[in-house]
Amino acid sequence: MIVITDNITLQDWELTEQFVRSSGPGGQNVNKVSTAVELRFEAERSPNLPGDVKARLRRIAGRKWTKEGALIITSEKHRSQLMNREDAEQKLIDMIRAALHRPKRRIPTKPTRASQRRRIEAKKATGQKKALRGSVDPD
Repeated sequence: MIVITDNITLQDWELTEQFVRSSGPGGQNVNKVSTAVELRFEAERSPNLPGDVKARLRRIAGRKWTKEGALIITSEKHRSQLMNREDAEQKLIDMIRAALHRPKRRIPTKPTRASQRRRIEAKKATGQKKALRGSVDPD
């Protein structure tokens, strides 16, 4: 069981781990030992995550989100299974905590009259500068 916040905990049935061969450091040991971790979190079926958090998590996860609604996190940074497992769990916790923060609603504003005037004056000045770049009269 992984505790994210006071309200949100992930149960063991929501997580599955699979160990695969790593492409990272390890020398000849890389070819023999499966140290990389694939952590699969069944996010869509999770009863502890609210719907809006799931939607933000899907957006944050990007290509790591599967069609079935699972989130797959891999870690092959370290040479040991234990450290890679802890790294993958920390990545998952960080992603869920990032999804918990509701983005601030943007209130659209109109440009001020002074800023509109400055923009038009800048455009006119640029147009005059370009108009002077024309061909030179030989007389």
